[in-house]
Amino acid sequence: MKFGVFFEGISRTALIAAAQKAEELGFESLWRPDHLALPVEIAPTYPYSADGAAPLDPNWAIVDTLTVLGFVAAVTEKIMLGTNVFILPLRHPVQTARTVLGIDFLSRGRMLFGVGAGWLEEEFRIAGQDFHTRGARMDESIEILRALWTQETITYAGKHYQLGPLHFEPKPYAKPHPPIIIGGESEAALRRAGRLGDGWYGVRHGPEKMAEFKAKLDEQRARYGREHLPFQITVNARPDITVEEVRRFEEAGVDRLVMQLWRASSQAIPSMERFHEAVLSKA
Repeated sequence: MKFGVFFEGISRTALIAAAQKAEELGFESLWRPDHLALPVEIAPTYPYSADGAAPLDPNWAIVDTLTVLGFVAAVTEKIMLGTNVFILPLRHPVQTARTVLGIDFLSRGRMLFGVGAGWLEEEFRIAGQDFHTRGARMDESIEILRALWTQETITYAGKHYQLGPLHFEPKPYAKPHPPIIIGGESEAALRRAGRLGDGWYGVRHGPEKMAEFKAKLDEQRARYGREHLPFQITVNARPDITVEEVRRFEEAGVDRLVMQLWRASSQAIPSMERFHEAVLSKA
């Protein structure tokens, strides 16, 4: 089992200290969520809570997710750097491909690119993007990312994006490219993961539910003839998870667990040390 940790905070000193400690303790990856801008009023449309209330505060200070990962790449050597998840349809795919490539290239292949379609309609309005075509634009964006990262000459003619012919260099350090990990639990998201993904990212669930998701993902991957390709399943887990529960997740087919171990930066290192002692050193 691989263990990742949510990477909280915006303090330069705290980010460096937490990233280096996570690497020292043997965490496999650091994960950063993504939002571009939040409206003052957030509608109760969050899909992962019973009442639709989102775990967001409009007053949060936000530092761009990819900027943070690029920053911590420079002060670490081997820990992987992930987005959980980057809202792909909020940005133009060429701009996204260039920025993610930069992190991958300079970190020597440590990028794990988790992507999602997004759920906050107000955020799409702020960015001047159409909320209702986000799924179709996400599919095209993933195809464009792969083309830019792997093809010598790129031409793309989709409904929403048209490119080329053009060259896009350098190519990624990771081969064939940084893994594209699809987030979301809707039927559309699961189909997308099976058809286009190098992995899938799920919200917090128990092992039994994850076994159900894995069966659905296996079905979709077989449907699109991609069952032979590498594919990793990542899911958020409770910070108080036990070693026995980790074993059950492994049996369910989960490859990586990601925990939110702290909120305040002052708790980052103690919380990681406690998790290392209780689980990471024994799993």
